[in-house]
Amino acid sequence: MKLFIIGILSGIISGMGIGGGAVLIPSLVFFAALKQHQAQGVNLIVFIPVAIVALIVHIRDKNVDFKYAKWIILGGVIGAILGSILAIRIESDSLRRYFGIFLLFIGIYELFKRK
Repeated sequence: MKLFIIGILSGIISGMGIGGGAVLIPSLVFFAALKQHQAQGVNLIVFIPVAIVALIVHIRDKNVDFKYAKWIILGGVIGAILGSILAIRIESDSLRRYFGIFLLFIGIYELFKRK
């Protein structure tokens, strides 16, 4: 049941555009006893259907400028490959620590950003 609740919370936050991984990864590490690498892998698999639904909604609402999208997609694919190679070479505890620091910086940024 706790995995179902984690999935619902992650999906809601993903749908809001915040990034469900910010909830899903720590939740899987702390409440489902997964290693950081496993939690990040689950997050990537979960991201695919959520991203497809979000993309369909945004295309339908004409919120996608395809002129810019191709460059972002190219950069994202290259970044995903490099990030995956880097992540498998980092120890699980260190990766968890780096992810926590990343979330801390994102939280501070969101707290102080100007609208």
